Amino acid sequence: MKSRIGEKIKLTSYNDLLGISGEENSIEVELSRILPFKNHPFKVNDDEKMEDLVRSIRENGVLSPILLRPCGVEKFETISGHRRVYACNKAGLMTIPAIIRELSDEEATIAMVDANIQREELLPSERAFAFRMKMEALAKQGQRTDLTSRHNVEKWSCDSIGDESGISGRQVNRYIRLTYLIPELLKMVDNKRISMTMGITISYFEPEVQQWIYEYIKENGVIKKVQLDHLQYELKRGAVSQQKLINMLNSYNKRSNKQPITLGAKLIQRYFAEELESYEIEEIIVTLLERWSKEQNGGADHEV
Repeated sequence: MKSRIGEKIKLTSYNDLLGISGEENSIEVELSRILPFKNHPFKVNDDEKMEDLVRSIRENGVLSPILLRPCGVEKFETISGHRRVYACNKAGLMTIPAIIRELSDEEATIAMVDANIQREELLPSERAFAFRMKMEALAKQGQRTDLTSRHNVEKWSCDSIGDESGISGRQVNRYIRLTYLIPELLKMVDNKRISMTMGITISYFEPEVQQWIYEYIKENGVIKKVQLDHLQYELKRGAVSQQKLINMLNSYNKRSNKQPITLGAKLIQRYFAEELESYEIEEIIVTLLERWSKEQNGGADHEV
């Protein structure tokens, strides 16, 4: 059963992950000549783990070479190793060991994603944009002659990405849906203010409606599934203004705020004989409530 990212991926070394053969030799490359991969989705955080990496590099050097590709005149683009490049700069080094490889845009994108996607600490947004970048690269790189529609190409790409990452193609597609959220809502998914499932639901709304939802969450702190379900229904019927959206969400929020009333077993046993069955106790309670309701309404019939 596929349950974790990378659960089924088994690699014998870091070089396996990058596809580096034993014949490729690393060279020292000046850090000033290295550029980040354009629009790469993986964040480089200056946190405790980065401090550990900086300390390790100062003591032991860079143990694994980074992967670069030529980019312009005497410049190189980072395929894998953004964190090590940052750490080397922070440690005061001038160069870093690197493998230089000629790669097309699609090959570079796929290699960049594959080298980073197995990290367990990735945010949903990082995984989402990485999967989307790889899917688009695969679609451009391998236009299948036996597939005739874009939908089929996307399904083939999601399934292949999922197989390589240890998850289902459906889960890959769910992550990719998050890339259609406005940045503010995607950040809320990363921060667990809203669930991934709710984020996916919201991703199908137009950006303007998403902005209204974001403002509503900022004002009210939370949004619930029942509210989104009703909003989906209303949007299918026609356009919804921001004020109508707010009124609708507030209305359903008030309904859902009513908590169910429960009577504990110990409380009930104080008033009923032990030999009575549950259905008999229920009948007595309903009869008493009906009598009480009639008394409150002057003897008139009233639905309980």
